[in-house]
Amino acid sequence: MRQPVTRRLQAALATLALAAAAGGIVLTAPEASAAAGSATGYATQNGGTTGGAGGQTVRATTGTAIHAALCGRAAAGTPIVIEVEGTINHGNTSKVSGSSCNTADGVIELKQISNVTIVGVGGGAVFDQIGIHIRESSNIIIQNVTVRNVKKSGSPTSNGGDAIGMESGVRNVWVDHTTLEASGGESEGYDGLFDMKADTRYVTLSYSILRNSGRGGLVGSSESDVSNGFVTYHHNLYENIDSRAPLLRGGVGHMFNNHYVRINSSGINSRAGARAKVENNYFEDSKDVLGTFYTDAAGYWQADGNTLDNVTWSSPGEDNNPAGPDMKSTTTVSIPYAYSPDAAGCVPDVVSRTAGAGKGLKVSDGNCTAQPPTEPTPGPTDPTPGPTDPTPGPTDPTPPGGTNLSIGAGSDGSSKASGTSFGHLRDGDLTTYWAPAGSTGHASIKWDSATTVSSVVIREAAGSAGSIGAWRLRDADAGTVLASGDGAGAISFPRTTLRKITFEIVGSTGSPRIAEFETYAD
Repeated sequence: MRQPVTRRLQAALATLALAAAAGGIVLTAPEASAAAGSATGYATQNGGTTGGAGGQTVRATTGTAIHAALCGRAAAGTPIVIEVEGTINHGNTSKVSGSSCNTADGVIELKQISNVTIVGVGGGAVFDQIGIHIRESSNIIIQNVTVRNVKKSGSPTSNGGDAIGMESGVRNVWVDHTTLEASGGESEGYDGLFDMKADTRYVTLSYSILRNSGRGGLVGSSESDVSNGFVTYHHNLYENIDSRAPLLRGGVGHMFNNHYVRINSSGINSRAGARAKVENNYFEDSKDVLGTFYTDAAGYWQADGNTLDNVTWSSPGEDNNPAGPDMKSTTTVSIPYAYSPDAAGCVPDVVSRTAGAGKGLKVSDGNCTAQPPTEPTPGPTDPTPGPTDPTPGPTDPTPPGGTNLSIGAGSDGSSKASGTSFGHLRDGDLTTYWAPAGSTGHASIKWDSATTVSSVVIREAAGSAGSIGAWRLRDADAGTVLASGDGAGAISFPRTTLRKITFEIVGSTGSPRIAEFETYAD
């Protein structure tokens, strides 16, 4: 009964042996931990982020060797720690084939895999003009590396011009103590330094440097790509960045203890219903560091304890809503994990001593002091993506106070499953329901005159609980996103006066069925 497993292991070792013979890879003994320190922020949610903890440790000095290590595993989820030393570039990065990988030339491809750590060691790891692409993957750690001058146009090109890019169902990524840099903006051939799109969630960027780029990074590639989010940015240096520090479309972002220097056009750009908690950051010699910019699709923010040092603000306009000069909060954001922010006044000093590759992986103790990282806490090696989203996704559907405004209102939406009615959404009867004809669809509550609403409760029908996945709540009059998240329940948002509100099911499992679409003013 053991023979098939033995053969797979022999095949894996043979692949690694071939790579070793060609140079660039060294096998070492398994280690107890995948990286120094433990994940922080939203990367601790949804089962946690442990990377390749407990797996084989491999040393690689070429991009091809990194791919060979991935392809040499017994399966796509077999934990592995890849220690990288030296310069990784186009000349030494080729596609490697195998049943546990899906790689490509000219990019470090982490596709359809899980439980992987890439960590710079020795004299350092530099990814020169070559990006790191994470797609359809989970439980990934990238630590102590430099990624520089990745281009989307000119020569050579890699990863669409992103230093690190994530897309398509990515879950649980911790990027820590990295240096991500470009040498210009889009006109010079560069794109983003740290981008997430197409349903990427539970990500933390910590103790990193992002500099000399037109675009720091985005969460969501367009105003309709709002299924991303739950991203933490802390103790990072953003230096000489034109915009997108970050650009947040939908979802939730938590930015604390970052040092922003020379943000030239706009900084944290919360739009399309996004909610940003911005606390204890230090903004210096910068312009429009927080707000909604270049769109009329509003986003929201909670700003606390920040220091503004020579920050200028543009005037509000149709497509410009700067948060300053007073930086008043427009929402509240609850954070589900423990953290100890430093006081904003010491952020420039503590970030200068901790952020970036080659800094000894030092971290702050929450009291403005840099110290070595603590040992990681053992945890699961393969977090399963699932609807465990923290606030501000829907919570337990306890109705708010006041009257359900949907009773007696009108309703409509997209195509519906046979035998169901939009009217079942607002009849107060939990035994009747509306269901879309497929796995996605939308339904609306509408009134004859303008009505003020600040919360919604989506109640699933009996037998279908947990079917609703990603969703968006829209002001149908203005077309703007009021909130987005996962799973049915209670949804709160800033008070909005409208005549029609729409709940869009973006993704689901099984057959989604909504028994009641309740609306409240309080």
